[in-house]
Amino acid sequence: MPYFSAVVFVLGVCAGSFLNVLIDRLPKGETVTRGRSHCDHCKKTLRWYELIPLISYLVQGGRCRRCRKPLSAAYPVTELVTGIGFAAVFWATGGTESLTALVPLLRLTGSLIIFSSLLVITGADLKYYIIPDVMVISGFAGAGLMVLPAADPVNLMTRVFTGLAAGTFFYALRAITRGRGMGLGDVKLALLMGFLTGYPGIVMALYAAFLTGALVSVILVIGGRHSLQSIVPFGPFLILGTASALIWHQAFLIWWKGFIP
Repeated sequence: MPYFSAVVFVLGVCAGSFLNVLIDRLPKGETVTRGRSHCDHCKKTLRWYELIPLISYLVQGGRCRRCRKPLSAAYPVTELVTGIGFAAVFWATGGTESLTALVPLLRLTGSLIIFSSLLVITGADLKYYIIPDVMVISGFAGAGLMVLPAADPVNLMTRVFTGLAAGTFFYALRAITRGRGMGLGDVKLALLMGFLTGYPGIVMALYAAFLTGALVSVILVIGGRHSLQSIVPFGPFLILGTASALIWHQAFLIWWKGFIP
């Protein structure tokens, strides 16, 4: 068991290095298949030994070897989170048993794609205030692998209508706020959010997203980091709400059934 956990963690850390490339390049419309990684400050092309996930950052003391300016801590954090996330998803979807049959394997693959897509969306929205369309599409692809093989028609239709309802709700918010409160990327993310959580999971997801978003915004304003007119990316809060609904959905369903006659 520890061996499999270590292997999946290392694979996740390596995948996290590629996710960093997606976070940096997709919002700027750059290709991810060509071009070498470079220092953001001096533009020096990085050598292979400067690109070893986690290790290179630690060995270099978090600084560029050439200009000695600090490298963003977001790079190792993304790699570490991806490693931990991959290991958690692996065991949550059945561990080694998920490798022995087609449906569990598809579910594992879909879950890893979803996790990676949402992590890239989070990083891109925080850094560039952009939610890349291709990552929303890849999230839907992962959701299809996770849901379709074992979904009954009623469950599938519920997820589809929940996604459409969530997307319509956010599109209405965008129209009301004239784009100041919600971006079109949030609308597309809401479609994915609704399909992943279904009903009533979407209720918990939206509640958690708006609550945490409001709390963080208030803290930033009180702390002087933002003004009331500042833009706070909402995508990460939608993803946090989605994660909450997926992790604690059983407990929420029990509460929901007791609350709704």
